[in-house]
Amino acid sequence: MESPDPSSRCPVREQRARWERKRACTARELLETERRYQEQLGLVATYFLGILKAKGTLRPPERQALFGSWELIYGASQMLLPYLEEGHWGQGLEGFCHHLELYTQFAANAERSRTTLQEQLKKNKRFRRFVRLQEGRPEFGGLKLQDLLPLPLQRLQQYENLIVALAENTGPNSPDHQQLTRAARLISETAQRVHAIGQKQKNEQHLQRVQALLSGRQAKGLTSGRWFLRQGWLLVVPPSGEPRPRMFFLFSDVLLMAKPRPPLHLLQSGTFTCRALYPMAQCQLCRVFGHSGGPCGGLLSLSFPHEKLLLMSTDQEELSRWYHSLTLAIR
Repeated sequence: MESPDPSSRCPVREQRARWERKRACTARELLETERRYQEQLGLVATYFLGILKAKGTLRPPERQALFGSWELIYGASQMLLPYLEEGHWGQGLEGFCHHLELYTQFAANAERSRTTLQEQLKKNKRFRRFVRLQEGRPEFGGLKLQDLLPLPLQRLQQYENLIVALAENTGPNSPDHQQLTRAARLISETAQRVHAIGQKQKNEQHLQRVQALLSGRQAKGLTSGRWFLRQGWLLVVPPSGEPRPRMFFLFSDVLLMAKPRPPLHLLQSGTFTCRALYPMAQCQLCRVFGHSGGPCGGLLSLSFPHEKLLLMSTDQEELSRWYHSLTLAIR
């Protein structure tokens, strides 16, 4: 049997075939994962939301705080799936994009949902018993309610990856090319907004935690409106005498140096008192030593208009992380 003549191969036709294979593979994955996603949404809607409504275990405000726009997101998936099953990708996703605001709302409510779940599990005995019973159902496969609640946000990331890939592997002459391209753009924009909301919520958690660690009148409101970057112990090297360990909290605009309260302090043991606040916009940073990555640690110099700090660590990797974070704060 003669092998095909290489000169008869058509690169354009081969590229189109590759696109078609990738498109078919991505479309199949989108369909299969959407079926599973809708099933999980339905399980939560049925065995948690539906029964909680019927039994009145949670008051409506608490139920809304816990589940947010879950039922509406479930409805959006129910409308999308038939289009995917019939192969009408562009039309289905174009309609689905009208519901993307539900995911932004869900993300904005995520921290409230988390704290509501913790509070209700702690103080509401009926709710705690109900959740334990429902989580034991075989349909949930051992997943806890706290594992299921982030499901829509995880799915949004999958949507972005799959639909962008679907659009990229759809030829410009395809009838649904424009619909898929627009859907990919809108879903990516929504995913970026949701990511920003998540980052802000994580930062708020960090700020609340740090504020709780600081005591004394000087500490009030120190973390308000700031972005948290890093915290940890460093040795402050004085002009004379031995280095002193201090706890440092780095924010986007300031470096806070704190000293631990005495362990025997009755009311504030385990907290820190603020010793100094350094504006990062006025900081000049350099490594005195510790460039080589050796085992001996290193020393950083931070110069401010009226003071100079020498900060030392015996951990080379930790010092490098501090150098990187300080550089970000200065910039």
